[in-house]
Order: sequence, then structure tokens, then C-alpha cells
Amino acid sequence: MAGLLARAVANEAVTSQYKATSDVRGEGRGDVRGEVNVYSYRQPFLVEPLFEKFTAQTGIEVRVIFAKKGLIERVKTEGKRSPADVILTVDIGRLHAARDVAQAVTLPVLQRHIPAVARGADNKWFGLTWRARVAYVSKARVSERTLRFEDLAKPAYRGRVCLRSGQHPYNIALFAAMLDHLGEGEFKHWLGGLKANLAGSPSGNDRAQVRKVYGGACDIAIGNTYYMGKMQTNEKKPEQQAWADAVRIVFPDMPRGGAHMNLSGMAMAKHAPNRANAEKLMAFLVSEEAQKIYAEVNFEYPIRADIEPSARVKSWGAFTPDTLALDRIAALRARASEIVDEVSFNSGP
Repeated sequence: MAGLLARAVANEAVTSQYKATSDVRGEGRGDVRGEVNVYSYRQPFLVEPLFEKFTAQTGIEVRVIFAKKGLIERVKTEGKRSPADVILTVDIGRLHAARDVAQAVTLPVLQRHIPAVARGADNKWFGLTWRARVAYVSKARVSERTLRFEDLAKPAYRGRVCLRSGQHPYNIALFAAMLDHLGEGEFKHWLGGLKANLAGSPSGNDRAQVRKVYGGACDIAIGNTYYMGKMQTNEKKPEQQAWADAVRIVFPDMPRGGAHMNLSGMAMAKHAPNRANAEKLMAFLVSEEAQKIYAEVNFEYPIRADIEPSARVKSWGAFTPDTLALDRIAALRARASEIVDEVSFNSGP
């Protein structure tokens, strides 16, 4: 499908910047064209190449705070005194939550390059890269070349499916999309069938599910596409290359057609002190150069329809994406989460 420095820590934000002081509130140097402050949930290695290119082209310093959680809450607490200009995050749930601390941006370049389904109707959040949630199927034990998500609730797959916690944001987004496609009654029935087909109680992350397929605990694992690239290229943990070699990706269709999509994205902070520079950074992030870098470094799909994914990502196969608006998925996340608990999904089969 076309188009489609610091250490991050769990509980503590880390400040990083380029050619400036370590204080995100510090004054810019006189020999540069100002600064832009970024609060990033995305890991340093994913965004540092982009910021370096941006600074080289514009002279604008990028100062960054990296964290795994709590940045949106931090912006709320800082209020009008917040130094945040741009927020980078992943998953429609976090992007939707960021609306409370974001302002509308109406740059024509964003409207032109980012499809309507991948930006907020209020122009408060914008997608930057796509990822599909797919089936990692055993090459040895699964012959099917196509699947529908409804299939995974059928008796033929009893005991053959592995999945991380049903309450994980990636699964809640998938379940919210299924809720929209099926309606509540049919969705509950489907989720109960999926639960019955689990090989055990949900545990571990997406890569752990692929490891279970490799080890024979199940035949089908649900995970995000980019994990295939991470496993295939993992030289520090080469055993993950064996996990990846044991599976192939199938893009299950949603009930009305198309693969379930999620994204990474950005928002401009409500009280951005450097709005003009923030707009320049946001425009840069949808440029052809930035889109290629951003998508390739994490094995994702560019948000721009006119830019091809990397050769490795293309090798996983062609597919048609679901066209359900991400705003709609965000609106149904809370109810999907409630139903996950109602059927005791995480207790397993």
C-alpha cells in the first residue's frame, strides 16, 4: 500500500535538544533562527534524524522532552506557561486525548497531504505514519492466504490465536473499529468467539505473540506490522529473526472491507510559544523527505498517498486499508473497553 538525545524512560521525562542548552525553557542562541519545543512519546532514535534534517534546513533548534507516559498530563499542569509547541505520539487514543491540550491548525499543506480519515475533524491532530494491525500466521501450520477478522471467532480457530491484553490501546482501537463495523450485539458475540479461540490468557507484547507462534503455542498472532521489521533486523537479539522467519503477514479485512489501520501523529500545543516555528516543523514532517525517513526508520507506511513504503515494508504484501475515520474509532474506545471487561476477555478461554 502506497502512502500508507536522550533515553526514553517509563516514569521520567528526559530533555534533549540540538545545538542548544539542556533546558527546554532556555533562551535560544543569537546565531540561530529561534527554537521549537517538542514533547515526544516517540523514541529518540525514531525522531532524531528528522529533527537534525529540520534544523539543517531551517536553522531552527529542536528541543525535545521524551517520555513513555504523562506528557499530555504535564502540558495540562503547565497550562499557559507550558513551553510545549508540538506533541508527537502514537495511537488514535493518545492523539484524541491530546485534543484537550491542542489548538487547531489549518495549514493547507497538512490538508493537502494528510487524508481526512487521518486527521481530526477539528484540525487538532494529524497523522504522520500508518501501521496496520495484522495476523502473523505460521508458515508451517496455516495455509490461508486471506482472512477476515470475523474468521478469528470461528470454531476452526479454537485454541489457535495469541493476543496481548485486550485492554492494550492497540487492541482497544481494533475492537472499537469492529464495534463500529458490527454493532454492539454482534461485536459482543464476535469478541466472545475470539476469546474462546485464544490459546491462553492474553499476556506479553506483540513480539511475544509471534514468539508463541514460533514455539508452537498458537498458529496466529495479532500484532502491528512494524514489529515484523523490528524482528527481521534485530541483531542484538538474533533469535527474533528466527521468530519472524517462522511467520508471514496476512492482512485481515474488517467486516466492511479493508485492513484495520492505526497511526502515529502530531498536534500543536494550545499555548505554543513558538507557533510559527511549530507550523514549520509540522509542515516539514509531511514533506517527501521527512515522510520517507519517518516511515522507514520504524517500518511504517507514509501517511502521504503519493509516497511508497520501503522495499522491506512492501515485501509484506499489498492490501486495501479500512476507510473508517480514526475519529470514529476514538469515539468508541471507551465502550469497546467496557465490553472487553464485560466478557472477561483477559481471563482467557
